[in-house]
Amino acid sequence: MKAYLELWLTFTKIGCITFGGGYAMIPVLERELIQKKGWTTMEEVMDYYTIAQVTPGIIAVNTSTFIGFKRKGFLGGILTTFGFVFPGVLFITAIALFLHNFADYPLVQHAFTGIRVAVGALILDTVLKLFKGVFKDGKALVIFILGFVLSAMFNANPVLLVVAAGVAGFFLYRPQKGAAPGGKGSAV
Repeated sequence: MKAYLELWLTFTKIGCITFGGGYAMIPVLERELIQKKGWTTMEEVMDYYTIAQVTPGIIAVNTSTFIGFKRKGFLGGILTTFGFVFPGVLFITAIALFLHNFADYPLVQHAFTGIRVAVGALILDTVLKLFKGVFKDGKALVIFILGFVLSAMFNANPVLLVVAAGVAGFFLYRPQKGAAPGGKGSAV
């Protein structure tokens, strides 16, 4: 029971201090779940983010669900999901009930300007960490460059880019015949 309460409280805390969406959440997850708790690794978090991007729903919520499920199964997934969204629901409900035209207050507008700047810094930090974790070899760099060029210059469909990158990754990183699992030529 204590482990379930710890999951709930941890993700409620993360829900309280995460602003700016899924990518801004990565530094918080790194500090709270990897460094403090040792519950997961950055590689696993990146895998969860990859899956969360191609499944319906909000990346941050999906990632919370995956981590909770990994820790404590179905109930863990439910607890982490509700723990993460609980603070936001309370905050929005309080705003809706007590403050009319909340966004029109100059104080709120100025605060949100500051928050946007901080979120930009968190997202930049996340992008730099993604670069370090993703580009392990030349093949990954080629997939990235092709995806970027197709997206930025030719406005390629993101779904098709993700599928194409997945297919390319399958063929480029699959174990070679005769190679030991996890050895050279393996994705592991």
